[in-house]
Amino acid sequence: MTPALAELISELFGGFWQGVAVFLRVSALISVLPILGEQSVPVRVKLGVSIALTFIVAPLIPPVSEPSGLANFALLTASEILIGLVFGLGVRLFVLALQTAGSIAGQATSLSQILGSAGMDPIPAMGQVLLLAGLALAVTAGLHIRAAEYLVISYELFAPGRFPDAQALSQWSVRRVADAFSLAFTLAAPFVMTSVVYNLALGAINRAMPQMMVAFVGAPVITFGGLFILFAASPFLLSVWIEAVLSFMANPMQVN
Repeated sequence: MTPALAELISELFGGFWQGVAVFLRVSALISVLPILGEQSVPVRVKLGVSIALTFIVAPLIPPVSEPSGLANFALLTASEILIGLVFGLGVRLFVLALQTAGSIAGQATSLSQILGSAGMDPIPAMGQVLLLAGLALAVTAGLHIRAAEYLVISYELFAPGRFPDAQALSQWSVRRVADAFSLAFTLAAPFVMTSVVYNLALGAINRAMPQMMVAFVGAPVITFGGLFILFAASPFLLSVWIEAVLSFMANPMQVN
């Protein structure tokens, strides 16, 4: 075997293990990433996207050495899958925030039972509208490009084959969940405030005119109000949401 051929084989095997390590992390992230990781997306599409992102990300990260033994390969596999899932779930929590905001808005405006099972998950119609609009906005904002950048950042934070610190990971996860619910309540704030004002006004009218069936009179008002706020405030709410998503993907370890 000539030295040139030996060098070529060494480079090919180095590239192979580089691709394997990146593919493990990429495929785990894609499986839970919004849009690409939805249940309605075929497995073949997810596999194709994972392979495409692997070819994009692999040349941008430091070289990955070949595992010396089955134990090291198992360690590499487990660590890459874990990191991919953690980073993917970090983005998936923003979808949960959007669904939670829709559920809160639906409950606050008495619209929680309209078309409650229109999608994969039984969420109110407001949540379904916000979810579809948010996912469409994420696609137009270049989520696939952000995902590649997000993966490169993950390698800057966690080297291949090394498990993240359990305590730091748990604190980060709890913080991400808390931020997701905080974002959900922020997005649903206009609907909640409208509901509070409506109920206070309804109580005052009921005290002034006990014989009047205020519930029948007020039901159309709160329904129209909820739909009007959804129409008027959705662009602003979705802009806040997509800005939070892109800000997180640019700096996953940020603390709000």
